[in-house]
Amino acid sequence: MTKTTQPPELACPISPVVDIVFSRWTTPILWTLNEYGRQRFVELAGRVTTITPKVLTQRMRQLERDGLVVRTYHAEVPPRVEYEISELGRSLGPLFASLSEWSVNLPKVEAARAAYDTR
Repeated sequence: MTKTTQPPELACPISPVVDIVFSRWTTPILWTLNEYGRQRFVELAGRVTTITPKVLTQRMRQLERDGLVVRTYHAEVPPRVEYEISELGRSLGPLFASLSEWSVNLPKVEAARAAYDTR
């Protein structure tokens, strides 16, 4: 392994991935789009219930910009917009599956927290 003179936050190759994928709301939005398929904004907002419309709009724009979500505008009266997870977004599936498998360790994390907090 080669040593670098960069600070760890710049040298770590997964930092940019973590910034993109694990921003607040990204995982519930992507999970919902993957689970339920193409959706209108109101449907998505109804499934990710704890997010405000303003924040959902911001996150959807960022996810579209990052290529993880596809936005389709239908020029009809009234106009209709639908969102769906992109192939790039779907490619995160194995990462999410690994994290899901790791979640069996959450009771150990809770135990460690409890032990720490009692000190």
